[in-house]
Amino acid sequence: MRLVESLDDYVNEFQHCCVAFPNLDSMLNALKARGLRLGIITNGFGEFQMKSIHGLGISDYFDCILVSEWEGMKKPDPELFHWALEALDVTPETAMLVGDHALHDIQAAKRVGMRTVWKRNDRWEESEADADDSIDDLSELIVMR
Repeated sequence: MRLVESLDDYVNEFQHCCVAFPNLDSMLNALKARGLRLGIITNGFGEFQMKSIHGLGISDYFDCILVSEWEGMKKPDPELFHWALEALDVTPETAMLVGDHALHDIQAAKRVGMRTVWKRNDRWEESEADADDSIDDLSELIVMR
């Protein structure tokens, strides 16, 4: 198989086999039931990211989805975070960002003035993220205030 065919296969088929973090659906249901406005800010290619979001079956939970390719900028650009805040009609002080990338998610959101929650993972040391809170499982967000 040629590289181009492999890439095409990945782009077109990943949506059918992407796997969410455990408890994603129950967490999203609980947060929406509380009346919270939810958004996604993601780096990547628009069509691929949206296919993945739809493949996970979570697109209807979100009031705002910003994909870097379509917005013309990437995280950690603060303007992208400001656009999300504006689209959700919230202030940085009332918003919370949950992320798993120390630089592009946590540090970038902190610079904008948002509360940050670190989804622990093996790629970064927790101290590099320096988040306001940390979680191992998405279900922990349900009880967080």
